[in-house]
Amino acid sequence: MKFNLRKYTYFDFVLFFSVITLSTIGISFIYSSGINSEGINVSNEYIKQIVWASVGIIIMLSMVFIDYRRYSDRTMIAFIVAMCLLVYTRLFGRYVNGAKSWIGIGELGIQPSEFTKILFILYLAHYLDRSSRTENPFRRFVKACLIMAVPVVLILSQPDLGTATVYIPVFLAMCFFAGIPLRYLGIVFFTGVLSILFTVLPIWEDYIIQREIPLLRILSETKFLLITLFFSGLVTTLALVGHLVFKTRYYYWIAYFGGIVTVSLLAALGGSRVLKQYQVMRLIVFLDPSVDPLGSGWNIIQSVTAVGSGGPVGMGFLQGTQSHYRFLPQQSTDFIFSILSEEWGFLGGLTVFTLYLIILLRGLY
Repeated sequence: MKFNLRKYTYFDFVLFFSVITLSTIGISFIYSSGINSEGINVSNEYIKQIVWASVGIIIMLSMVFIDYRRYSDRTMIAFIVAMCLLVYTRLFGRYVNGAKSWIGIGELGIQPSEFTKILFILYLAHYLDRSSRTENPFRRFVKACLIMAVPVVLILSQPDLGTATVYIPVFLAMCFFAGIPLRYLGIVFFTGVLSILFTVLPIWEDYIIQREIPLLRILSETKFLLITLFFSGLVTTLALVGHLVFKTRYYYWIAYFGGIVTVSLLAALGGSRVLKQYQVMRLIVFLDPSVDPLGSGWNIIQSVTAVGSGGPVGMGFLQGTQSHYRFLPQQSTDFIFSILSEEWGFLGGLTVFTLYLIILLRGLY
């Protein structure tokens, strides 16, 4: 491989050191999460994280010498392999925290859906770039939606709702920069928002306000929901026919918003039957953790307590109480920010957000 000094010249040191600093902070607090109330380290998770971070840095530095654009036409093959891996995970993976999303041997394992995010981005970027000069915007949008739908459906079948929802904002951002018209992106955005709203409202009525709202019977009772779904679909169909026959924008926008409402109602109907009990409780405690303070709401309440107890500058590294007395669940992963805020306070949290902002700005630049 020919040595090229120009690659070093264009190396983004600000981006690199931001990532290295964040990785170092992360490893430090994973170490802190393993310290118990007696000051004894009861976990070697930080060692694994050091190994993975080191491997990641080596791979990243190696990629500096590779022109990734030369391999853009192979991203489809990589994407197909990733989808096969998701199917294999769904069939033969092991359950972790209620989802069959991991594969591996013994303690060594990977979560394929995390790697699929990268391959999804690469393949979608390749398609959007290639199609910009040969296909009309609507065809591009439909095909891009199909590219997103395949991994999302496979991940939802595990079921891993959290990881699946990450794909949607990534999809919207990429399509926006690729020049897909906003009216098409609005279909995905508003359908997603309304689907969540229609799914959550009956739960909000039952668990949060605990009194019946007559209008919400449309969503909470299957009979009324099906009737509403039928008429919404009928209006959308008639408006679509009217637009095709009379070519007027009036019918177009009725069909546009009617279709969004129809699909959202359909998604809410499916969501009410597909969502597991623990996923429903996550939605409930997100709205009000005090509904189940010793159960599903425990995680949020304890994490907020940890963040608040840190104050402006924190209790000091390794001096936190919420984590060392094991009040925080999944404290080395999902709730690691709570430990950082407790021990480094508001300034520590602000430092992390600033580093992420630098990464975002450098990426956009």
